[in-house]
Amino acid sequence: MKRIDLSDPTFEYDETDPAGFRAGMVRPGPQLGAQATGATLYELPPGEALCPYHYELAEEEWLLVVAGRVTVRTPDETAELGPMELAFFPPAPEGAHQVLNESSEPVRVLMWSQVVYPAVTVYPDSDKIGVYTRSRADNVMVKRSSSVPYYTGESR
Repeated sequence: MKRIDLSDPTFEYDETDPAGFRAGMVRPGPQLGAQATGATLYELPPGEALCPYHYELAEEEWLLVVAGRVTVRTPDETAELGPMELAFFPPAPEGAHQVLNESSEPVRVLMWSQVVYPAVTVYPDSDKIGVYTRSRADNVMVKRSSSVPYYTGESR
């Protein structure tokens, strides 16, 4: 059995994340051989969010608060969740969510989902859509307003 101890993790930070969206993460799936599912343990410093408000079109997502208290924004409410509270976000507009640390202490949350490619994520606040593939070179983030008709640029 492959296993990883998450009791004292080393969190990785993406230096390109802007202020307000800086979270440390540990992604154990690749080390454990996971292919169809993924899990990430996040550490959120005070005042930071995991990512912008969004929803997935192909993946269910789960959230477990491991330590501290987080604020979770959904289409229906903004609520505080504490240790060992669990939330579920379906793949649709009603599953939109954002996880924030509005407390004065770091918090830890575990999120997991299926791994589906291509993945499509909608960001309602900024009116963007992201398409994520197995190849970063093929990923795209677009404003909805940049949409073109189906046959644009096509010829026989």
